[in-house]
This record gives sequence, structure tokens and C-alpha cells, in this order.
Amino acid sequence: MGLSFIPFDALLQPMRTDAPPQLETTGGCASSSCGSSAGADDLDPEIWEKVKDHPCYSEEAHHYFARMHVAVAPACNIQCNYCNRKYDCANESRPGVVSERLTPDQGARKVLAVAKSVPQLSVLGIAGPGDALYDWRHTKATFDQVAKSHTDLKLCLSTNGLSLPDHVDEIVDMNIDHVTITINMVDPEIGVRIYPWIFYRNKRYSGSEAARILHERQMLGLEMLSARKVLVKINSVMIPGVNDAHLTQVNREVKARGAFLHNIMPLISDPAHGTFYGLNGQRGPTPQELKATQDACEGGAKLMRHCRQCRADAVGMLGEDRGQEFKLDLLPDAIDFDPTLRDAYRDHVAEQRGAHQNAKANIPAVLASATAGKPALIAVATKGEGRINQHFGHAREFQVYEVDHAGVRFVGHRKLDDNYCQGGFGEEIMLTSVVTALAGVDAVFCAKIGHCPKDALAAAGIKPVDEYAYEFIETAIADFYARAQENVVTTA
Repeated sequence: MGLSFIPFDALLQPMRTDAPPQLETTGGCASSSCGSSAGADDLDPEIWEKVKDHPCYSEEAHHYFARMHVAVAPACNIQCNYCNRKYDCANESRPGVVSERLTPDQGARKVLAVAKSVPQLSVLGIAGPGDALYDWRHTKATFDQVAKSHTDLKLCLSTNGLSLPDHVDEIVDMNIDHVTITINMVDPEIGVRIYPWIFYRNKRYSGSEAARILHERQMLGLEMLSARKVLVKINSVMIPGVNDAHLTQVNREVKARGAFLHNIMPLISDPAHGTFYGLNGQRGPTPQELKATQDACEGGAKLMRHCRQCRADAVGMLGEDRGQEFKLDLLPDAIDFDPTLRDAYRDHVAEQRGAHQNAKANIPAVLASATAGKPALIAVATKGEGRINQHFGHAREFQVYEVDHAGVRFVGHRKLDDNYCQGGFGEEIMLTSVVTALAGVDAVFCAKIGHCPKDALAAAGIKPVDEYAYEFIETAIADFYARAQENVVTTA
């Protein structure tokens, strides 16, 4: 324990003399997997090459790599009861929200600025704030410009699927090999409760006819992309009492049509967001309900559990958003892009990945020595790179892992409204909120924690653990669990 480690990002700080101010990275999780448990040894080499640096398609990659969304596609052809697109909004973190709508030229310029200052950047996505395919003219123009200057960036897009079959050939020709489709139902009668209307072939449809058309187009588009070997991630919004019990069927149907990943996300329904569901009291699922639904889908399409439901202009590692640092009026007039920093960062990632894999190779032996006991949930404060490297008071979210005799598995995250430590001092009200957010967790791992939060966690039945600072997450959890089980046997 106590491995000495200096994050690569810290080493770069003196080199960033012209970069926007740095914000603390709060993203990161640990599992050498692609969506769920598939890693480099489990996937076809061609597929692994596509996903290994994509933070949304690989849990391992999201320790190390950042994504960027450019908001160049404002138009949409369907209405969802959970959606209300907002512009000029810096205070909401959810899909459909942006601070600036960009032209393709502006989007390409912003990509250049981010790539210069964020060496972790590996993916450029267009996720609206409308639909990337309904607004295809803007989407295509942006990708065309970026592809000429940044051949190392992966291109991906998100869509509701209604226009998808019309653009599959172009998607393949442009080397866009990652597409996300939001599919919330495979039964139009359930779709009626989610979609008030769609606009298709210059005509507006509503009711069951609208849901049926949308469903058929989504399934057709998914099949067409899978046939062309484009990796497809399915997003599903879990809406309690509407489609929650239906999502296991969605999982089966999308797997049968070749989906690579299935991401089941919780409904965001704050009334302040102005959505139909929010204004009418439709609640979102609890973390426990979300996990139960995800667990019920195990054995079907591989599950993604590390989604952060990003804004349509998000920038940075998953779990952080540095978009406000790169608003158009903050960008320099001339952007001199040098790929050297990005190359150096990739060399660093390769070294860290090797160390991580070597460390995790010992986990089966550690857990095999433990007496089989009930699973434990462990929350982790991390800034990335798969390590326990964040102070408890600085965390804006916690990664959650499940551990038992069979292994260590990433199962989700718990978001916080704000971090506990404010200006060097802890806020009592915020501490109560953090403890509430960690309900059901058995232990919290962090690099450091003060006496007051230690006592509050212990009073709530949650064990604070800071003895594994800067170690790899999974190996620390395995050692902790094995030791805990040994103590149970010893004291029995």
C-alpha cells in the first residue's frame, strides 16, 4: 500500500502557459472492461481497437480519456416527455442543455482549442442539443472539417433513430464507427406514454402511430448499422411506472439486432427543468431501483454503468464538465495546435494500463483466500486513472463497486449536489447530503478524510477508509474485502 504516484496531468501544468484555467477532474472509475466485463482479452482485436480509447464505450478508457460534444445540431424531429432543450444555460447538467449553439466553423475551431489544452481528448461527439441526424447538414459539415485536422479523434453521434436509416451509408463512408441510439421501448403502447409526437416525412404524427413508426425506424437503423460493423450503444431512460419493467425486453431485442452496449439511465425529472414529466410529478428511479433493473438485464446486451448523462456541449473526462472554459469568447484568436502533448499522454496511458492490468492479475488469488460472504458495496473518491486519488471533501461524485468472493465489479456512481469541502472548510449541511447520497454503501475509500466526516459516516454505518491512498481501486477493494472476511471468521 501507499504507492507513490504523480498524475500525468499534474506534470503537464507548467507546459500549459496559454491554456484556460484548469478545473479539478472528478471523473474516473475502475474496471478493465468494455461496457461491462469485456476487455482486451475478451474482444475481437478489431473491436478492441475501436473502443479502447473511447470513454463511453469502455469503462477502462474512461479512467484516462476525455470526450467533447459540440452543439451544432439544434433541430429535432420528436418530442420526449423527459426533454426540454435549454440554451445559454451553464447551471444544468443533463442532455439537451447547452450554453452556446455553434455553427460548423465555430465547432471545428472549438475542437482545435480543446485538443490543444486537453491531451486526454480522444472522442468528438455530436449529441444535439436536437438530433444529430435530423440536423445532418450541420453535423456532417462539422465532422468533415474536424476529420481533416484531427485524424486521431474518434467521431461519434447520438440520435433518436427516426432519421437513422436514411444516413447509414454516409455514416460508414465518414468513418463514424460509434453511434448511440436512444431506445426507450419496443412496444408502441408504452411509447405513447413517452413521445407526444414525431415529425416524419414532412408530416406530424402522434399517439400509437407515432410510437410505431419510431420503433420500426429505430430497429431498422440498428440492424443496418450492425450489418456494417458500426458499434452501436443503446441509451434507455428508466421511467418508473412507465417503462422500468419493460427494459429487460428492450435489452433482449436490441441484443438480437446487434447492439454492442446497453446504457440504462435514470430519468432526470426536476420540475425546475420544465419537462412534461418534471412538471407532472413523474419521479426518477432511486440508485437501488436503477441497479436492480440493470442487474435484471445481465446476460443480455452488455451493460454500460458509467454514463454521466452529459450536456450537449460537455468537455472533459466523464464526471466533469469543463465546457465553460472553452466558450467562444474565451478562445484565442490564433490556435497553434501541437500534437506532441497528446502523443506523450498516450505513452503515459499505455504505461499506466500495463501497471493496472498487472496489479489486477492478483485479485482472483486474493479473493480466493477469503471466506465467501455477502457482497459489499464500496464507494470510491477518484479523479481518474483507476486510482483512489481524491480527498473525500473534494468529491462531486463517488464511483460504486460491488465486491464478493467472485470479483470486483463497477456498478454505478452517486452524484452529489456539491462537494463537502468549501474553501478549505467543511459544510455541515453538505455533509448530511453526502451521507444521504451514500445510503446502502458499506465503505467509502478516499485519499484523505477529516475527523468530522469520518464520524458522520461511521454513525451512518459506513466505514471510512483512507489507508489505500493512490492505489488501484479494484486491488484495494479486493484486499479490504478479504481482510474483512478474515476478521469475520476470526471473531465468529
